[in-house]
This record gives sequence, C-alpha cells and structure tokens, in this order.
Amino acid sequence: MELFKTGDWNLKADKIAFQSTEKNAAKKVKKEQRKKKIKERKDAQIKQAQEEDSEESFSDDEIETIPVVTEQKVTKKKQPVATKPAIALQAKRKLTPLQQKMMAKLSGSRFRWINEQLYTISSEDALELIKSQPELFDEYHDGFRSQVLTWPENPIDVFIDQIQTRLKRNINAPGGLPGLPHSRKLIIADMGCGEATLALKVNNFFKQNKRLKKKIEYKVHSFDLKRVNERITVADIKNVPLPDESCSIVVFCLALMGTNFLDFIKEAYRILTPRGEIWIAEIKSRFADGKGDEFVNALKLLGFFHKNTDDSNKMFTRFEFFKPPEDILKERIAKLERRQKFIEVQTEKEQLETKRKKAAEGKWLLKPCIYKRR
Repeated sequence: MELFKTGDWNLKADKIAFQSTEKNAAKKVKKEQRKKKIKERKDAQIKQAQEEDSEESFSDDEIETIPVVTEQKVTKKKQPVATKPAIALQAKRKLTPLQQKMMAKLSGSRFRWINEQLYTISSEDALELIKSQPELFDEYHDGFRSQVLTWPENPIDVFIDQIQTRLKRNINAPGGLPGLPHSRKLIIADMGCGEATLALKVNNFFKQNKRLKKKIEYKVHSFDLKRVNERITVADIKNVPLPDESCSIVVFCLALMGTNFLDFIKEAYRILTPRGEIWIAEIKSRFADGKGDEFVNALKLLGFFHKNTDDSNKMFTRFEFFKPPEDILKERIAKLERRQKFIEVQTEKEQLETKRKKAAEGKWLLKPCIYKRR
C-alpha cells in the first residue's frame, strides 16, 4: 500500500470517508439551527405585530376581559385575535415607494380641501367645523408642516427673532418691545397660533436667559380652533377671552383666514394697550392690488397707525402697525380737521363697512389662499 503513502500523509479510504461524514453532519446541524433561529425570529415578529394590532383594535373595556396568561400555566380560553393578517400589518408599516407616493397625494388633496374650507367660510363656521370634526385640524397642520419645509423662510421665525433682538433694549424704550404702560409687562397674543410655536420658543428663550426672566414679566396667549397642547386656548379669534387693553403685542402669522378677517383686526385693537403693536405676515399672492396698499389703508381706517412694511421675502409680506394713544389720536384728528379731511376719513370708514356688508372682505381685500388642484 505504498501507493497511498506520501510523506506524512496516510490516505486510507475508510478514514477519508469517516472524516467526510463527520463534516457533513456538522454542517447539517448548523444549517438546521440557522433555520430554527430564522423561524423563531419570524414567529416572534408576527406575534408582536398581532399583539400591537390587538391593542389598537379593542377598547380598554374589551382588553380588560382578556384572561391573563402566566408563564406557569397557559389557559386555553379564547383571546381576541388581530383582525388583519401579519402580512397586511407589515405592509402598513413598510409601504412601497409607489404606495408612499399615493398616500402623499391623498394627504395633499385632503390638506388642500381643508385649507379651502378655512379660507372661504367665516371664523364662526370654522370653529363649529373643527368642533364637529377635530381630526381636520390635525390633518391640516400635518399638511401645513410639509408646506413649511419647502419655504425659504418661515415668517414665525422672523417674529421670534424680532422679539429676541428687541429684548436687548428695555421694555417701552426706543427700539425695545412695547409693554403695558404701568407694569411694563410684555403680553403677547398669538392669534391663530396653530401649534403655538411662538409661545414655545419665547418660553425657551426666557428659560435660557434667567437674568432676563427675573427682569421682565411676560406672558404669551395662544388662540386657535383646537387645543393640541397645553399652551393653546380654543377661541374664535374675533372674540378672545381677554380684557380690553390687556396686551402689548398681537401677532397674526398667516392667520387672516376667515372671510371676516377684519373682525380679527378690530378684536386686536380692543385688546391692545395704547402704543401696543400688531404684527402681520401674509402671503403676497393674497393681496388684491398686488402690493398690499389697500390692506394697509383698511387697517388705518380701523384706527391703526402704519409703522412698517417688509416685502423683501419672495413669498410673504410683513406689516407692523401700532395703536395710537389718546394724545396722538387727538393730534391726528386736529390735523385732519385743519386740512378739512376729517369728514373724508369718516366717509371712507363708512364706505368700508358698507362694502363689507355687500361682500365679505375675504372676497375682495385679501384673496383666499387656495392651492391648485392636481
């Protein structure tokens, strides 16, 4: 058998066969173990998905009636099963690119419909709509957040930056923020606040600046159609639960949505203290005259003095007005009387109200912001 001996190798057929069988058996065991682990992992995933869906599909009362299964003893009593198969659950969690695109289109269509409703009905009707269908508010703001992501700048951030910058000066000082006349409290009313982002960021700013917080007493009131968090008070913003002359700043950030939005401006005038300011941001395409001059004139007729217009942004125009104190108001009236224009101004006010009675200002002063249907 010298033929099968080569150096240190001893190639015997029985030994080779035995070693080969041993290796194949080991491979087979490993393969079976791997299959078993994969199967156990899949079973665990399916079981978890079924449990999650069971929790979603049943009320608290129904869940309480399910018998408890312990590790020691497993009862054979019937338990509620998921109404949807595991495959459907996985499809729900992991949509294909095509499904994601279709869902996005459906969400976009829903957002456009809700948006159109809010722009083309009165604030009173809008409040009733959201009270009867509160989910519409959430759907609208989901779509709104998606829109904001495409904007070069969010106007609410501009207002927040303005607050932080002007707080470097004293309240009621030149260049500083307006406060209440005697207490110098900074009281802001955010009308149509959405998710009350302004209140959140202002609060965070004061928390980070403890010295400023000790120095300045402040409060941010946030009003909208639904209370999605603790910062918000539900109200029709033509009639908010605040006393006369109790605020120093009123903010309307893309919030002049109802057909009766001049009622919101009148409410802002009521709650503002003399020398208090009103800040407005609106989409440029809404202005019927293309520039916003007619809009500015309408607010002047309602008693505000125009302070500033910023149209540097491609999408939005920002306005600042202030409520004149009594001494400035008397001086203004005296000037108009000397120029024999006081009667003209009063006539213009009457004409504005007459025009509003014939057609809501949401149809001619600010056009509704309606997205194109696709």
